[in-house]
Amino acid sequence: MKESTLHIVVCIKQVPDTTEVRINPETNTLVRDGVESIINPFDAYAIEEGVRIRERLGEGKVTVVTMGPPQADAALREAISVGADEAVLLCSRAFAGADTWATSLTLAQAMRKLRPDVVLAGKQAIDGDTAQVGPGISCHLDWPQACYVSKIREIEKGGAVVECLMETGKEVLEVRLPAVLTVVKEINEPRLPSFKGKMRAKKAEITIWDEKAIDADPEKIGLKGSPTAVNRIFSPPRRSGGEMIEAETAGDAAKILIAKIKELRIA
Repeated sequence: MKESTLHIVVCIKQVPDTTEVRINPETNTLVRDGVESIINPFDAYAIEEGVRIRERLGEGKVTVVTMGPPQADAALREAISVGADEAVLLCSRAFAGADTWATSLTLAQAMRKLRPDVVLAGKQAIDGDTAQVGPGISCHLDWPQACYVSKIREIEKGGAVVECLMETGKEVLEVRLPAVLTVVKEINEPRLPSFKGKMRAKKAEITIWDEKAIDADPEKIGLKGSPTAVNRIFSPPRRSGGEMIEAETAGDAAKILIAKIKELRIA
């Protein structure tokens, strides 16, 4: 890769493809063995955007990174099948059980070794829904960040102009690179892998790094280095069916409802 070309790193996560989540009672972490996994859907948009940036510029490199067990290799190969150039698997028992702080620290250590111009990630993972890892990477690296990115207007060495989808509308930001950008699904439509892409992914060599390879402090990674802990996990009780109010008009129904609310307040 030429020194002047853009190096794009996409952080992805392999998540369970099920709503039947099982929890390890000893560690209060997800049980992934025997559960079919997929690339976190929001991360698929980040992969696509990374590939599109490279195609738009006519040069550059897209490296996909994930932290996980050996089977996460499948997610990385899927990313290569849709256009990523290289892949890195952060795999070690020392990484297991990490919370979002320890996960983002581990990924940040990998970024220090990869030296990207921009890091892309989905806005959040569907299994945890915290939306903390992307911003966490930027905090550990002390890099700028832009979250909920719905469009990358311009990008080149040193800077980018992005649109962020906010609750009240869109916000346009100028971001100095290197930076971390988390994207939303409105940014693009992910492509399907081609036959050629699948064959390339099958033959690709996946780089595997442990904690020593990224110079990670063993006291700050995995379950041991996680400052937060899950004390109890439970399913909320099902709501009762409620009570149907029957009346001839909406006005009559409202009067009945008000009367019932007053009864509850008195009780």
